[in-house]
Amino acid sequence: MPLVTRVWHAGCLREGKADEGLNTLRITFQDTTEAIEMRLEGRVAGPWASELDRVWLETAPRLASKKLIIDLHNVTYADVAGKQVLRTIYAQTRATFITNTPWAQFLAEEVTSNKAVNAEEGE
Repeated sequence: MPLVTRVWHAGCLREGKADEGLNTLRITFQDTTEAIEMRLEGRVAGPWASELDRVWLETAPRLASKKLIIDLHNVTYADVAGKQVLRTIYAQTRATFITNTPWAQFLAEEVTSNKAVNAEEGE
């Protein structure tokens, strides 16, 4: 039976509800005997990039000899800081990225390339 851990981070609260996921990041871990899957949903940007980094630092020791899989299916945006956190995780683990859209594929390619992540205009 795989172990599933969920971490939900609401960006803003309005009337006690998260803002429909527009400014949030959800991080879910599924742990099996061979791998740990980290599923990201929402925005990997701003304070959520820092939160992903914090959560990763807590999770990394559990990886041991397991493979890391990063699911980007439901990532809606990543800023320069978010891309840098993903790049750091990739550099440490050589994780496999799962994508389902051209944008998610582009993000995975940008994170796994040897090029520096460029600052985006207008942020």
